[in-house]
Amino acid sequence: MSEAAVNTRELGEKIVTVLKTIYDPEIPVDIYELGLIYDVFVNEDKDVKILMTLTSPNCPVAETLPVEVEERVKSLDLVKDAEVEITFDPPWTQDLMSEEAKLELGLL
Repeated sequence: MSEAAVNTRELGEKIVTVLKTIYDPEIPVDIYELGLIYDVFVNEDKDVKILMTLTSPNCPVAETLPVEVEERVKSLDLVKDAEVEITFDPPWTQDLMSEEAKLELGLL
């Protein structure tokens, strides 16, 4: 595996660690375990793109949560730039939550 691939993977893991510190204000579970993060792309230039969704299009933090995600990811030293794209395809459902999140919310 090339050094760039290793560094990209390590950076991806650091990004996930940061994402796990961001919480949906209505649900006491972080956005990663909640299943709101669909994908994290990191290129060799250390540009990051995050594909995420919200629990609903009318989510009260629809304006602020993506900005918070971008700012937190950009705060990592190795990240050159970060962009968050919101999608509702596929729509979020409780099935996307991790077992840990379901347990936390009493759904198991």
